[in-house]
Amino acid sequence: MISTPAIVLHTTPYGETSVIVKVFTRMLGVRSYIIKGVRGRNARVKQNLLQPLSCLDMVVYDNSKTDLNYVKELSSRGACFEASTAENALRFFMTEVLYKSLQEAEPMPALYDYVEAVGANLASSTASIPVSFLLTVSYHLGIEPLDNCCSAEPLFDLQEGRFVSAPSETTLSPTISALLHEYLSSSTLRPAPLSDRRSLIDALLAYYQLHLSSFRHFTSHEILHTVLK
Repeated sequence: MISTPAIVLHTTPYGETSVIVKVFTRMLGVRSYIIKGVRGRNARVKQNLLQPLSCLDMVVYDNSKTDLNYVKELSSRGACFEASTAENALRFFMTEVLYKSLQEAEPMPALYDYVEAVGANLASSTASIPVSFLLTVSYHLGIEPLDNCCSAEPLFDLQEGRFVSAPSETTLSPTISALLHEYLSSSTLRPAPLSDRRSLIDALLAYYQLHLSSFRHFTSHEILHTVLK
């Protein structure tokens, strides 16, 4: 048995009263577990503990010979509170990014710590989180855009993953390229128009789709665009 913090990515009903939960653990990376009795009338584990991006302390069985193990114990790592509509949209967005980009592989404790910290402070800077989150996750996955922006190469090419000189079908506009450069190069960002931030989010999602074969059919950004100001 192993004790580890974990972040909930996805749950699926299993049998009459159980669920399969996919979590991003600090000790083991992405893993899937069966949790018994969650959907029963007298459930020992409440389903609200398994909401997207919920942080848990888990004691789990880890058998390397199977992809699906069992949870012995779990508890919440934080207090439950009412979140705003924008915060909930961000949680679903961040969870979908992780669920579709992380594979069941080696632990990534630095990324885990970053995600947990951002998830605990969503109310502080909701406007800048989506782009910063996508760029930080891309860094940990080894697909971070190269910030070689200069006067000779001002346009970011989604396919090449770098700034280039000539426009093509996969380059961003000068405005969105410049905004991406600001996010990559500066910790202090000027207020950008909502339409530009939305365009940059969409561009980075397209970038993920080009560079990660598992990243398909992303949907939560549509809700995010609706509620985020």
